[in-house]
Amino acid sequence: MNSKLNITVMLGGPSAEREVSLRSGAAVAAALRSLGHAVTELDPRGNVWALPPETDVVFLALHGTYGEDGTVQRHLDRLGVPYTGCDAPASRLAFDKVLTKERCVAAGVPTARFAVIQAATVPWPQGWRPPVVLKPVRQGSSVGLQFVDRVGQWENALAASFRFDSEVLIEERILGRETTVGILDGVALPVVEVRPKQGGYDYLNKYTPGATEYFCPADFDAATTRKIQTAALGAFQAIGGRDYARVDVMVRPNGDPVVLEVNTLPGMTETSLLPKAAAAIGLDYAALCQRMVDLALRRESPATSRSHPHAAVPAGKETYVV
Repeated sequence: MNSKLNITVMLGGPSAEREVSLRSGAAVAAALRSLGHAVTELDPRGNVWALPPETDVVFLALHGTYGEDGTVQRHLDRLGVPYTGCDAPASRLAFDKVLTKERCVAAGVPTARFAVIQAATVPWPQGWRPPVVLKPVRQGSSVGLQFVDRVGQWENALAASFRFDSEVLIEERILGRETTVGILDGVALPVVEVRPKQGGYDYLNKYTPGATEYFCPADFDAATTRKIQTAALGAFQAIGGRDYARVDVMVRPNGDPVVLEVNTLPGMTETSLLPKAAAAIGLDYAALCQRMVDLALRRESPATSRSHPHAAVPAGKETYVV
């Protein structure tokens, strides 16, 4: 599909990842304009937003709550407008780290040992030994991520993680090589290895220029590469993903992969990891954006309801049942 389209890029939004989303959206909008499309940028920051009535497709460059948790997808489904990425149920499920892990366990996809902490005052849990990782259950982009290397760090780390959600995941810290695998149209892309120069791959190392090195394709033997890609694809399928995503995978020293989480709307700056993986198979940034649009439009049918694409939509909180 190479004809000129009216594309609305949704970016920014109300989440803790707003600034990253603005950068992703600006890069996507520039790439789509370079291909000749008419692009409108829409920042759903307030309580009400409206799509331009001529919108053919929405490109979701939102990250975090509201954009990645299924909320905006439900609104767009209601409007009958095609949009890029996973649908509302898969988005909601993948954004919840505990639900994702439960689906991985049920599907036989390897994931780290975990438990859920319900209160910031909980003492060090019995049966656990450091090192562990703490993560808000419903946040993305390493927001609230805490590494706990000794019991004495527990109290402060738990309080810091609880700043971002009402539940926190405690997870076995896998000591090994950190990788991520892009999924595009049901195919696992080349593995990207992530090597922070200091510490773990937290929010600071993820977004500080020069703080982390990236290698793609990662230097694994063919058998290990296949295991990593198979685990990533298994997690993507376990949450019901469609079109594309990025799956974070730790690799133990013996080569066994351990899935950490699924990112249904991964970063889309030109230096983000999904574009790096696509470039490794010869798909440049603009072509990747076009492919994402094509995948969204492929689902459109004459029966799709598009009677009110310009309607104003309240951006209130919704509750979903998986």
